[in-house]
Amino acid sequence: MNDQLTDVLTGPVLDVAPRLLGATLRHGEVAVRITEVEAYDGPNDPGSHAFRGPTPRNRIMFGPSGFLYVYFVYGMHHCCNVVCGPEGTPSAVLIRAGEVVGGLEVARARRGDVADRELARGPASLCRALGIDLTLTGTDLRTGQVTLTLGDPVPADAIASGPRVGLRAAPDWPWRFWISGAPSVSRYVAAKARPGTSPTR
Repeated sequence: MNDQLTDVLTGPVLDVAPRLLGATLRHGEVAVRITEVEAYDGPNDPGSHAFRGPTPRNRIMFGPSGFLYVYFVYGMHHCCNVVCGPEGTPSAVLIRAGEVVGGLEVARARRGDVADRELARGPASLCRALGIDLTLTGTDLRTGQVTLTLGDPVPADAIASGPRVGLRAAPDWPWRFWISGAPSVSRYVAAKARPGTSPTR
């Protein structure tokens, strides 16, 4: 299974992202079935943290695939990504949302008084439900504290795609993928476009 995961994650990010739908991300007791993701294609993508090259924050994106990239935003939220593509190609898939399928009571305790469909709805909520923070960036998703297990591929006719959420750079690129009809999929929030950002693919 680890060999299969490695083979999948070394592919192009726009192939990897929809393949992660239905996969399970686990940390300790809590497991989440992924229902929504976003692709980020490094130097080819002005919406990517790696668009302008390596920094102390994003350096994990430039390494081999199969590792967790966690970042902190707005002084309060963690978001997690799966590094993919060949080594030196800084692409990653943001895990946007999922359904808690293990450790439900632990996830509820971490998230407070919200409906179960909201427990891992949105990237910050997902990280909070799973107990993921900056200490886990760089985790090997095959053998580390956080693991990723592929599910059966979601049929193409059950996958929807559209713009990524809240981006000002390349906001219209249809690089967000989700399982159609999944109640845990996050709400779409548009952002004002920056000039000169047209899709490369």
